[in-house]
Amino acid sequence: MDDNAVGGFVRPGFEAVQEAFIENFRRRGELGAACCVYYRGEKVVDLWGGIREKSTGEPWKEDTMALVFSTTKGIAGLAMALAHSRGLFSYDERVSTYWPEFGQQGKKEITVRQLLSHQAGLFALDERLDRSLVVDLDRLAAVLARQKPAWEPGTRQAYHGITLGFYESELLRRTDPEHRSLGRFFQEEIADPLGLDFYIRLPEEIPNSRLAPLERPPNMVAMLLTMPLPLVLSAMNPRSRFRRCLLGSELPEEDKEHIYARNLEVPAGGGVGTARAMAHAYGVFATGGRELGLREETLRCLMAPAVPPVHGFRDECMKVEIRFSLGFMKPGPENPFGHPTSFGAPGTGGSFGFADPHAGIGYAYIPNQMGVHLQDPREGALRTAMYRSIGEPDPYHM
Repeated sequence: MDDNAVGGFVRPGFEAVQEAFIENFRRRGELGAACCVYYRGEKVVDLWGGIREKSTGEPWKEDTMALVFSTTKGIAGLAMALAHSRGLFSYDERVSTYWPEFGQQGKKEITVRQLLSHQAGLFALDERLDRSLVVDLDRLAAVLARQKPAWEPGTRQAYHGITLGFYESELLRRTDPEHRSLGRFFQEEIADPLGLDFYIRLPEEIPNSRLAPLERPPNMVAMLLTMPLPLVLSAMNPRSRFRRCLLGSELPEEDKEHIYARNLEVPAGGGVGTARAMAHAYGVFATGGRELGLREETLRCLMAPAVPPVHGFRDECMKVEIRFSLGFMKPGPENPFGHPTSFGAPGTGGSFGFADPHAGIGYAYIPNQMGVHLQDPREGALRTAMYRSIGEPDPYHM
């Protein structure tokens, strides 16, 4: 790849990140991508390059956006954290206190913390989930309330791949004085004040020319060699919990020409935006969130270690150990990133965003060539270079 095909800048001292970004195109199969880093409140890395759309060869530009799948969960988590900071709900209060109908089918004692940490046993819906249901928030709320947990809440962890965002949004609608959905709350309370190009519901006025269609992995067989075997076997079984937790994940892809969601709010997997926007948002939270009025108490909650369910962190859907807390993934031996106080979310295909309050870092990476690794080596190379630039080792390669 011609180095001139990479746009953007790095501050002095962060040249290693640019080198790793270029190396991803040369050696790691990158097609188009963007990476951004905020460090102690300053944007120190803002890179983009490669091909936006493979079929036309059009370049990835400064304002190119892409669908980030479950990386959206972290952005949704920021919105929920801000709502908590404003006193709309307590993490340790029962969900049914704010949403009485939620208490049916044995869910009365589920706390907000358990729900946001994938410990409510609500990883899938028995009723059909389609676009007509998602756009009808009242009908969706009734379906969510009727769902029976798969087991006693708080005893096991199961990845709420799609349902998490819908439950979060309804909780927010019940507690917000303006009864806003999660996507609208995020837009008005975080994205607009910070000037972020990120949407949990992509509006019609965003032209197709700004969107990077995602490219499926060229060799799905490679997944068998790179993913944990229990996860691969679960993904291949159409009746598995893993497959059930992702029912509805195709909703953001219903426009087959461009893989993104227009006028459809899927807060657990339908976010579309730039790496710059995600890094900026995480950077604000990593440095205290004063711009948004974030309370110190809320930030301490986000920084705290994940609390395991009774049977530990082994996920009943993913079939691997993974740590979740308050809408985010947390670092652990099985998924190391940043310092222990960090919080963020990865997405299918390789995107990742997180805040590291200990280091004062907000970081994000978005590709359009989907990868096949649980921990993407392209993203790992960038993150390792970033930490090396501030004089610290990254747990990814420790």
